Amino acid sequence: MSHDSTAAPDAAARKLSGRRRKEIVAVLLFSGGPIFESSIPLSVFGIDRQDAGVPRYRLLVAAGEDGPLRTTGGLELTAPHGLEAISRAGTVVVPAWRSITSPPPAEALDALRRAHEEGARIVGLCTGAFVLAAAGLLDGRPATTHWMYAPTLAKRYPSVHVDPRELFVDDGDVLTSAGTAAGINLCLHIVRTDHGNEAAGALARRLVVPPRRSGGQERYLDRSLPEEIGADPLAEVVAWALEHLHEQFDVETLAARAYMSRRTFDRRFRSLTGSAPLQWLITQRVLQAQRLLETSDYSVDEVAGRCGFRSPVALRGHFRRQLGSSPAAYRAAYRARRPQGERPGEGEEPLGPGGPGPNGQGLAGPAPAGPVGVPQPAGPVPSSLHPDGPMPHQARRAPAALSASLPGQRSGS
Repeated sequence: MSHDSTAAPDAAARKLSGRRRKEIVAVLLFSGGPIFESSIPLSVFGIDRQDAGVPRYRLLVAAGEDGPLRTTGGLELTAPHGLEAISRAGTVVVPAWRSITSPPPAEALDALRRAHEEGARIVGLCTGAFVLAAAGLLDGRPATTHWMYAPTLAKRYPSVHVDPRELFVDDGDVLTSAGTAAGINLCLHIVRTDHGNEAAGALARRLVVPPRRSGGQERYLDRSLPEEIGADPLAEVVAWALEHLHEQFDVETLAARAYMSRRTFDRRFRSLTGSAPLQWLITQRVLQAQRLLETSDYSVDEVAGRCGFRSPVALRGHFRRQLGSSPAAYRAAYRARRPQGERPGEGEEPLGPGGPGPNGQGLAGPAPAGPVGVPQPAGPVPSSLHPDGPMPHQARRAPAALSASLPGQRSGS
């Protein structure tokens, strides 16, 4: 379970310029953006809920480029303001960007840089992190985005410390969130930071969502390789690792198979995937344990051995850190959700890509959030690799499995 963090001291000390107001929130929209992510800050900050005890924000919706703006589904929007509206905002939200492969408009990037220089809080939801990164606002900072795009963000902007495990990252004056619904979690966190737990709780009740959400993106990860990595020689090492998770091997073994020193392998792996190899390996073993707990009657001790953990104690520790429960409790909760009398594996499609659930993602885990992604059994070289699951952390302290140089604070709610 992640924890909210207070702003970094240097970021907290920043003051708004005289023309900006803390209560003004500007939402920057672009053509081609997904309608769901775009609507999140509009709903959170644009509706007067003072009757419920939620302090009012003043919302300015700004077009980041010439309109009309077309959203997913072919809807056309006309924003009431242009980039000039950003000059008055104390908070600027970029809810999404239409393509992780195309550069945002230079004028919008300039406006974001000016806003940040003048003390505004800059927020990127989901792929909005790519806009913040293109503006240079994430350089040397921790950040997150949708787990599927985290490797691309890390590769394209190597100075950004991408943590694909978190629902959101609060680094004081720059904040980023994971995909889709995680944007709600970050917006609630902003209200909580500005006005306290009571206001955030009242807003959560109005939105009919939990005021805080435990865990991170780990339940949604798959273990495929991004297409741009598929042809890299390192992909062969990753494929071997996935096929031999039942064996006990470490990162040194993988480095040797790649004919690299440990240091070079760590650097190369992180540059390609955005993940530390040790944390990725642990996560894959936990994901494999999830599948065995769901689809077999092996004891926890047997599951540990079949997933390459050196002992059941090691499995239990990593499993609890990543999923927030013990293996036994996870299995019990998973089976409690199944139809009575149905044994694991009966009457169901394969878990993972192509299985039940939205977008072909299978069902897994006891979390009330419902459908989550579960990896397929190890086999041929997968088409993409997405790293890491969450581990607990305290403010301004990087998880042990990640590079000790990660600065800033990570949060999830």
